[in-house]
Amino acid sequence: MTVPVNQPGVTRYGATRLDVAAVLDALGEPRYRAAQVWEGLYDQRRPLDDVSNLGKDLRERLGAALPLALEVQAEQSGDAGATTKWLWRGHDGAQVETVLMRYPDRATVCISSQAGCAMACTFCATGQSGFERHLSVAEMLEQVVRAQWGADQRVSNVVFMGMGEPLANEEPVWEAVERIHGDLGISARQITVSTVGVAPAMRRMARKPLPVTLAVSLHAPTDELRATLVPLNRRHPLGEVLDAAREYVRTKGRRVTFEYVMLEGVNDAPEHARALADLLRGPDYGEPAHVNLIPYNATPGLDAQASPRNRLVVFAQHLERPGITVTIRKNRGVDIDAACGQLRARLTP
Repeated sequence: MTVPVNQPGVTRYGATRLDVAAVLDALGEPRYRAAQVWEGLYDQRRPLDDVSNLGKDLRERLGAALPLALEVQAEQSGDAGATTKWLWRGHDGAQVETVLMRYPDRATVCISSQAGCAMACTFCATGQSGFERHLSVAEMLEQVVRAQWGADQRVSNVVFMGMGEPLANEEPVWEAVERIHGDLGISARQITVSTVGVAPAMRRMARKPLPVTLAVSLHAPTDELRATLVPLNRRHPLGEVLDAAREYVRTKGRRVTFEYVMLEGVNDAPEHARALADLLRGPDYGEPAHVNLIPYNATPGLDAQASPRNRLVVFAQHLERPGITVTIRKNRGVDIDAACGQLRARLTP
């Protein structure tokens, strides 16, 4: 079956309950059909063709009236089948990627919020590929649902850590968060929004109603070093970013996670660890602060090397001494370029 790509207007996962009811009414269907469609698409998270209490003719007419927003361009599996990456194409040709990570009792999906990224972080393939456009609410929500189609486990965790800077697409991202929470029933605490430090948006996020997890990408303990890795630091330096993080903790009562990509000979020395510990020690970031050390994932064309395992361990020990909680991330999807910092749409039209 040919899957339609989104056309201007309402798409399948951009449609609200009222939109679905209106479409069914225009198709001459009784009112109860709207509840059946909604239950199948959202509560059960099934493809429309698998919503068996709808007749085949209705499914075809509904599919034409509410097309999908994304078309699969490529699908890859890695980690012995535990990780899957999809490359999608939007109606205008924009390409984005989504990563599904399966675990024995659950699944996590990493979704994109933009096609490309304007942040230009020096170690990130997405950032170095440039910015194309923001994604719509429908495109973000659809990534979650279609990842569920590829998982036997229930998708219970969503992370906005794919392509793009989520807080540069602030309002659509937040609307997508609300719909993931409200329509798909995923707990706000299981939704993570990452940022490289768009401090004003971080402060606004603190005033939003849902207590989602905030992940802040630091990657360096000083402004001088961070500016060479994260160009946005010149506009929003560390002090401003950390102030916004403290405000989020105070307002939400949720611990912020600090992400730190480990680059050999760049930001992985003991003095960097001690300086980072000085920044984050104390109760202001969730008592204690939590740092997620991310082994750098080598990407063709980028001049960086991963820190050896022993340097990660020593770095973590320096952070733990003053009481900071540290996790060394076990990367998933490295073998299919689906790990942190590796996402970059490559398929040409």
